[in-house]
Amino acid sequence: MAPEEAIEALKALANPEDGARQAAYHKAPRVYLGVRNPDIDALVREWRAGLGTDLPARVALAAGLWDSDIHEARVAAAKLLTQARIRDDEPVWRLIAGWVPGFDGWAVADHAAAAGSRRLVAEPSRLDEVETWTRDENFWVRRAALIFTLPWSKGRHPSPDDEARRERVLDWAAGYVGDREWFIQKAVGWWLRSLSKHDPDRVRAFLADHGDAMKAFARREASKYL
Repeated sequence: MAPEEAIEALKALANPEDGARQAAYHKAPRVYLGVRNPDIDALVREWRAGLGTDLPARVALAAGLWDSDIHEARVAAAKLLTQARIRDDEPVWRLIAGWVPGFDGWAVADHAAAAGSRRLVAEPSRLDEVETWTRDENFWVRRAALIFTLPWSKGRHPSPDDEARRERVLDWAAGYVGDREWFIQKAVGWWLRSLSKHDPDRVRAFLADHGDAMKAFARREASKYL
């Protein structure tokens, strides 16, 4: 399927009133069609079934959808690549990582993170690349380092390697606590809140060391389940 065909399928489901509301809510400057998320899911399932095991074609379709700069097309692009097991997945990772510098809002970024986090779990050495995002001038890129690594905030009994990865990300989070940007503080709180369900003592220790430097709402987020 060509990206143009997929975009026309999305446009056929457009709701201009909903699109206007989404544009006002998300604020990122792009086209919003007002297509509901369940309808995007249905189209993505249809496209994936049609493409079968042709991963290069799926990557090409995702790239074309993303490049359209239409909100729903970017969401669909991320959903096309959200899959736990993908053989020879480097082209998928390269495409997703290539999207990160252009992040300008949470909604599309979080859909991309759902796809990207699976590629990180599949090949954790990619954390070296993700660590470079923590020093980026664009706070959306810095935020992505935490959102992509959320899988390591989960699991009550991580392996020694995953425990080390968890601590690595917590070091990044500790470096973020002095950042006054709301979305960075929110991401730190989100990561800690997720971890608190599985390792509450580690979150308490983090807050004891760094909580005073966090904004109050981020501390509340982090301690919600403690």
